This record gives sequence, C-alpha cells and structure tokens, in this order.
Amino acid sequence: MVVRRVTFRLYPKLAAAKKLLWARRMHALLYNAAIANRKTQYEKFGHCVDYYEQQNSLPAFKQVWPEYKELGSHTLQATLKRVDLAYQSFFKGLRGKPKFKSIRHYSGWTYPDKAGWKAHATGNNGYLELTDLKLSIQMRGKARTWGTPTTCTIVYRNGLWYASITVECNPVRKTDAGAVGLDFGIYHAVAMSDGTLIENPKFLSKSQEKVKKASKQKRRKRAPNFRKKVKASKRWKKATKRVSKLQRKIANSRQDWTHKVATQIVSSNSMVATEELNLKGMTRKAKKGSKRKAQKTGLNRSMLDVGIGNLTKVIEYKLQEAGGFLVKVPTKKVKPSQTCPNCGHQRKKDLSERLHDCSECGYTDDRDVAAAKVMLSWALGTNALNRGSCTSTSIPQATGGWQQVWELKRQKPTPQR
Repeated sequence: MVVRRVTFRLYPKLAAAKKLLWARRMHALLYNAAIANRKTQYEKFGHCVDYYEQQNSLPAFKQVWPEYKELGSHTLQATLKRVDLAYQSFFKGLRGKPKFKSIRHYSGWTYPDKAGWKAHATGNNGYLELTDLKLSIQMRGKARTWGTPTTCTIVYRNGLWYASITVECNPVRKTDAGAVGLDFGIYHAVAMSDGTLIENPKFLSKSQEKVKKASKQKRRKRAPNFRKKVKASKRWKKATKRVSKLQRKIANSRQDWTHKVATQIVSSNSMVATEELNLKGMTRKAKKGSKRKAQKTGLNRSMLDVGIGNLTKVIEYKLQEAGGFLVKVPTKKVKPSQTCPNCGHQRKKDLSERLHDCSECGYTDDRDVAAAKVMLSWALGTNALNRGSCTSTSIPQATGGWQQVWELKRQKPTPQR
C-alpha cells in the first residue's frame, strides 16, 4: 500500500462558503496565537513551549474562546502541529523564524485522520461531508487510483476552494522492458538516448509579456499598507486576481506537460538513467559584483521554467508504480556532456556547442543525445570507462535501491584473519 494525494475542486453554496471562510479565519487566529504564546514565554520567562504543552492547553483555550468549540479538536491540533513543524525547521536552520500570518495568506486547515470528515466518492466526483462544520459540499475531480481516504486538507487559493485528500491504494501502471537515458536541458527539455528530442515548451517565456503588463497595472493601483493603515483599493484587488490567474495558468500548464512526458517515458521503459543534478546550486544567484548578472538570471529562469526537479520526481514515482527503477548517474564522476559514448574520450565543451564531434574516433551526434547515451551505458555497465568491470545494475532493484548499492560500494572491506 502506498499513499497518493488527490485534489478535488469544491463547489460550496453561499452559506457554506461563508462557513468555510469563518473556519479558515479561526485557524489562522489560532496559528498566530500559538506563535505569540511561544514568543512571549521565551522572551519574558525563558521557557520553551513545545507542541504537547500547547495541545494540552486547548481545553482551557476553548473555555476562554467558546467559538473554537464548534471546530474539531483534531483540526486544531493539526494547526498547532504546523506551528511546531515551522519552529523545528527554524531550529535546524532550514528556514527563517516563523512569523504571524495574515488571514489572506493563510491557506486552510487539515483533518489529520478520519474524524470530522467523510468523502462520499469513488474517485470520480462526489460529495465532501465536514461533520464538525455540518456541511456537505459538492466536489469534482478524478483520481487515477482510488483507495482508503486517510487525511483531508481544505485549501483556499485564488478565490477557489479545494480538498486535498490522501488515500492508501495499490496503483498499477503498465510499462515495457525498455531502457533509456535522459538528459535534461533548456535547449531541448528532454533528450533521450534513442534520439528522441522533446522541445522546451517555454510556458513562462511565452506568457512573460502578459505577466509583466498585468504586474505593471497592479503597481499603479493603491496597495495595502498595514503599518500606515492603508486599505487596498478594489482595482488593486482586481489586478492581483489577474496576475494570479496568469501565474496559475502557467503552473497548471507546466504540471500537465510534466505528467504527460513522464507517462510517455515510463510506458515504454522500465529502467531510466538520468544525471544527478544539484539544481539548488545550478540556479543560485550570481555572485556580488558579477558582470553577468542578467545572463545568469535569464539562465536560472529558463532552467526553472522547464521544471527539471519536478519532472524527475514524477518519473521516479511513476516508475515505482510500474515496478521499474531509476538510476541517478553521478555527474562529477561520469561527466556525460564531456564524454564520448563511443570511445569514452573526454573533452570540455562550451554551452554554445550543440554538436558532439569526437576528435579521437570521429563519432558525431547531438550533444544532449550523446550525454543521454553515456548515462544509459553507465547504468547498464557497458560504458567505455568501465567496460569489463562488474556492474551493480545486473540485478534490477526497486526505486531508491541504488542508493543502498552505492553505500555498499563505499564500505571498506573487512580484513580477513
């Protein structure tokens, strides 16, 4: 059994929508109250408040604020857990210090178990029943594989309501016995070892002028300023909705393209080899004082527009459903873009060189396709750099098993007595 997330669009009536907005506001106030409690206790008394202390104080909190008696206890505990997770990430240095959230920036709340809600659906449309709020809301959506619902998160985004439901299921996906190497880039979004090239859709660059124009119109309107107690104008709110709609359309188009490309790859190949990329380092800002800031910014924008990280994750979980496996080739060791797939000769290339032309054996091919072939041959153990050596890919492993294989390789052999 695996856990999959399915998102349904909710269509509440006017009275139900008001009730949902009220519940969202109450959870946002509880979130801010929990942060204020931790901040005050530490600054004035030197006491570190943890999640269990705040959870145990919920009954007394409800006596002071009787409005919270209508909300489910588990949902309130989940909101306090959000605060705890935010502080734990702050203590580990993964993010900044948690801050108060305005109501318009608080997305929603979570039902962490089966209590307080019920999904009357079989994976295709249906109704969502929220027993604590006494609401029954129509929802539309379709799940590829349906199972046993476990948690539900109510999300308010861009004026629309959604229900994100996690289900325990046994997904089945068809695949073939093929093997392919993939090279991601911005010139070609995906280059396969069999010569197939998937062009970069450039969702952001095609809509960038529209986004810039809408953003410029938004900047001309009166924006809110809470410190100066200035309210946003109605035109600013309308302009904000236009910008959000354009950005949402770009994100949805990229997500749809990602799933279609991943399905196309997995349906024909049970083994996929791709390079292990440090996307965070590759898309880092240019150094201070650099003369190529604009070029670096454009390159980062183009790489993020393709969505390489998300595409890799989608391919990985679809391979897991199909019983295949993903091999991540160590880029620093293999150097796919500099290695000839025919003889193994390595030569550094500039980004402007789009054709691989080996000076040793005369092999010629597209640069990205040649890199994909190098990755596939390394995964199969037939790479020119390690021909004749034993390879760990002779026995297929499930997705994630390659990390265990590499850990075993790195272990030092025990001396024999």
